[in-house]
Amino acid sequence: MAIHPPYPNMPQPLATLTLDLPDEAATRRFGAVLAHLLRPGDIVLLDGSYGAGKSTLARAILRSMAGDPALDVPSPSFTLVQEYETPAGDVRHYDLWRISNPGELAELGWGPGSEAINLVEWPEKLGRLRPSQAMTIALSNTGEESRQAAISAPTEQIAALRAAMASDSGGTA
Repeated sequence: MAIHPPYPNMPQPLATLTLDLPDEAATRRFGAVLAHLLRPGDIVLLDGSYGAGKSTLARAILRSMAGDPALDVPSPSFTLVQEYETPAGDVRHYDLWRISNPGELAELGWGPGSEAINLVEWPEKLGRLRPSQAMTIALSNTGEESRQAAISAPTEQIAALRAAMASDSGGTA
């Protein structure tokens, strides 16, 4: 007998995980691991100051999902959203830096029920539309090349990410 939550649409408890990423290669490895865990409908909010590594992480996720390490992944700073078709499903990469209010998001295809995987840079621009159950990755610079990723997500996602990171590093994550 399978046990299912009695109310699947109820908010799930959130958990946290902090990763030290000593260089850009570590950030790309983290993106590749995360890419294998993402499913249609997932939302990943990439938070951090300018230069914290949001685009680097998004690029690593997209290249891994597409299975193409040379995939051209331009910043969506001017287009606001770039769409990709990958074997894992459609992915929308948003850069909300130039959004002045959350009402503009409808024109970009943002809304509940999206079956795409959504990567969102500058998620504070979502305002009241920021999903409480999304995975949030707050990136901060800790040195010239190093950064820290503070991740908050539903407990099941954090457990899966923790296991995948441990497997990727030979059991030392």
